[in-house]
Amino acid sequence: MTDHPTSAPWLDHYGSVPAHLEYPACTLYQMFAASAARTPDAIAWDFFDQRTRYRSALAAIDRCADALAAAGLQRDQRLLIALPTTPQAVIAFYAANKLGAVSALIHPLSTPPEIQHYLDATSATVVLTLDALYASFAAVRPQHALQRIVLTSIGDALSPLQRLAFWWRKGRRIAAIPADPRVLHWKPWLGASHPATPMATRQTDQPAVILFSGGTTALPKGIVLSNRNFIAQGLQACAWGRIGASDSILAILPIFHGFGLGVCVNAAMMVGATAILVPTFDASSVARLIRRKRPSILVGVPTLYAALCRDQALVGADLSCLRAAFCGADSLPRPLKEGFEALVARGGGKLRLLEGYGLTEAVTGIMAMPLDDYREGSIGLPFPDMHAKICAPGTEQTVAIGSEGEICLAGPALMLGYLDDPQATASTLRRHADGRIWLHTGDLGRQDADGFFYFSVRLKRMIKSSGFNVYPAQVEAVLVDHPLVAEACVIGLPDPDQVERVLACVVLKDPANANADTAAALIAYSRERLIKWSCPRTIRFCKALPKTRIGKIDYRSLQQQTLAEEAKTP
Repeated sequence: MTDHPTSAPWLDHYGSVPAHLEYPACTLYQMFAASAARTPDAIAWDFFDQRTRYRSALAAIDRCADALAAAGLQRDQRLLIALPTTPQAVIAFYAANKLGAVSALIHPLSTPPEIQHYLDATSATVVLTLDALYASFAAVRPQHALQRIVLTSIGDALSPLQRLAFWWRKGRRIAAIPADPRVLHWKPWLGASHPATPMATRQTDQPAVILFSGGTTALPKGIVLSNRNFIAQGLQACAWGRIGASDSILAILPIFHGFGLGVCVNAAMMVGATAILVPTFDASSVARLIRRKRPSILVGVPTLYAALCRDQALVGADLSCLRAAFCGADSLPRPLKEGFEALVARGGGKLRLLEGYGLTEAVTGIMAMPLDDYREGSIGLPFPDMHAKICAPGTEQTVAIGSEGEICLAGPALMLGYLDDPQATASTLRRHADGRIWLHTGDLGRQDADGFFYFSVRLKRMIKSSGFNVYPAQVEAVLVDHPLVAEACVIGLPDPDQVERVLACVVLKDPANANADTAAALIAYSRERLIKWSCPRTIRFCKALPKTRIGKIDYRSLQQQTLAEEAKTP
């Protein structure tokens, strides 16, 4: 047995992973510079075969910092980055950090009203986005003066021949940029001579990043994260996955999401590994990348792994390069897990698709199954220096082992707070009797006697039916276990008798099975496995379910669509 407090039984199952890590008291820029000093000739990132060594990457970051300073970006100000996962986004992220500025990352395809919200929320003075998206930014009038719009193109990071091909396929269709004194263009801007700017004095616990929550709320909250948050989470993820300088991570997830920025990019940079940058997800293209680039680590969400399982490009491929695959951001159905593991096994690889757990309020994943252990249905163990417990919802009172309650987290990855929202911060980050600050996640789960955690449902997503609480994720888990079902989303609709009735929207593996008999069979299947008030009253067959920009099923959008359709029905 390991010598540890009884409140952390998970330490007995860490294997070779250390229970405690050292976190340098520095900035993200300093961590990147340290990697460049250790392994200057290692590849930092690979983007469409354009491989950039750490030495060259650091030089580009320094040039970008000088250029940003010349453009007016100052310490504590905000740089809004609206880019896919590209070298320009990575360079600007670390460059802003060198200046002591804060990077706010958003989806590049945000609508003008969304952009307006992000600009007003962050008071960003400089924006970096694609030239193809200039019109969206030109259309908004933020409350705070936007000083500069830096425009770049995918072609800016390609070879001359690739750039020409990109221009022919896509670039020539991009509208000409009208005269705008705020606009700077990436390549000439970065290539110009600017005064050298020293690194700003910055504490590790000061703000470094703003990410925005979810994608299913009306106005996403800004989540303020520090240098220490990202350094801690990056080093924790690397220790857990045994990721080092010899590894390469396929960075499929978007950089504006904590999972993509925190693990696929920043964690790799912390240890001198390589990030294979993928600006957009297309299953066939990613499958070909896996065959060609042979990454050692995959990090993704369930929809990503499902798409790879369906794509024929990986059939017969040599997948012996893959040694670890992690899945988060949504529940991982058992059939999908087993299907992906079988696919890799047929390609000569041997791995488990390990489910994890995290949230943007703690950067991203802070819990996962260990590489050498497995518990059916578990989201794993807390990472080094992270603490977790199960409390009665909304309280500080821990529940008995095995009982369900709210997952609460403590440790160095916890956010500083919500942007300009002290009330929401105070209700989410609470100091308990043990003196620690605990993050109340709003997620229900349980802990077993060995310290493995199990996710149940999100507290905030609940249907009230006939006076009982119905948790859609629980119903969905039953439905997707049915052999005919590919995807399911359960929503509540107004009902005069039940307050809300339970409707299941289902995508079948074979659409030809969409009939009344199948609907009846699914309801009967649910009744065998769920308490009666949780069972769907109606099954609706769909060709596809709406997704958020990070690949989660967008249940809010589906509910709004369904309500609108029902309102039209006489």
